[in-house]
Amino acid sequence: MPSAHAQPADDALKAYTDLTHHAEKLTQDALKAQGDLSKANAIVGLATEAEKKALAESEQFRGQVDLLTSASFEGATFNNLSALLTSSSQQDFLNRMQALNMLAADNNEALSRLDAALSAATKARTDATNAAAAADKLVKDVTVRKAAMDQQVATARAKYQSLSAPQQAKLKAPGDTSPVAVPAGAAGVALNFALGERGKPYVFGSNGPNSWDCSSLMQAAYRAAGVSIPRVTYDQAKVGRAVTRAQVAPGDLIIYYSGQSHVAMAVDSVRAVHASTEGVPVKIADIDSIGPISVIRRVVG
Repeated sequence: MPSAHAQPADDALKAYTDLTHHAEKLTQDALKAQGDLSKANAIVGLATEAEKKALAESEQFRGQVDLLTSASFEGATFNNLSALLTSSSQQDFLNRMQALNMLAADNNEALSRLDAALSAATKARTDATNAAAAADKLVKDVTVRKAAMDQQVATARAKYQSLSAPQQAKLKAPGDTSPVAVPAGAAGVALNFALGERGKPYVFGSNGPNSWDCSSLMQAAYRAAGVSIPRVTYDQAKVGRAVTRAQVAPGDLIIYYSGQSHVAMAVDSVRAVHASTEGVPVKIADIDSIGPISVIRRVVG
C-alpha cells in the first residue's frame, strides 16, 4: 500500500479555489432559476387577471345580446315588409327603417364583442395554464439547483476549515485599501460604492449589505448610481455594450470564465474590485489575475 503524505500547501489552496469556483457557478445557477420562477409566477398572475377581465366583459356583452334578443321576440325587430304595412306615412316608414337598422347594428356589435371577449378569455385561460405548468417545472429546477449549490458550498467551507492558518491568512489579506480617485458620472458613483465595500466578507448568494457575492455587489453598486442591472452574472454579461480589454475603463463590468460565473468592476485599466469567494474579503486585484475574461460590458456611456 502506498504511504499517505500531506498535500502540498499550493495544491490545497488550488483545490479550495476550484471548489469555490464551482460553488459560485452553482449559486448563480440557483439565483437565475429563482429569478425565472418569480417572472413565471408574475406571468401566471397576469394571465389569470386577463382571464377574469375577459370573462367579466363577456358577461357584460352577453347581457346586451340577451336584451336585444328579448326585444326582438317582443316585436322590437321587424322586417321591411311589416315596417311598410304598419307605417302611417312615408316619414313613419323611414323612421321605422332607421330604428330597425340601428337595432340590427347594435345586436351585431354586441354579438361581435361577446365573441371577442369569449375568445380572449379562452386564450387567457390557455396562457395561465401554460404559465402555471412552466412555473411548476421551475419550482423543481430551483429545488434541484439549490440542493446542488448547498452541497458544493458545504464542501468548499469544509475545505476552507482544513487549510492551515497561514493559508487562511493569505486568503483573508485585505489587499490595496488606499484611496482611489473615481471619474464623474454614474460609473464613478458605482465604482466608489464598490470600493467602499472593501474588507466586507463574501458569502455565497448574499445580497448585502454586510456581505456580498460577486454579482450582488455589482448590482448594488450600480443601484447606488441610480442604474438598474440584473442580479446574476449571466444577465450582467448582456447589459450595456461590449468593450475590448484595451478599452476597459473605470466602472466597466468584467465577466470571467467561459460559463460567465464571476464578475468584477474595473478600477482602471489594470485593476478591478470584486467579491472573490468565501474566505476572501471584497478587495482590489489585478484584472487579468482574477481569471480568464469572457466579456467586458460598459453599463453607461
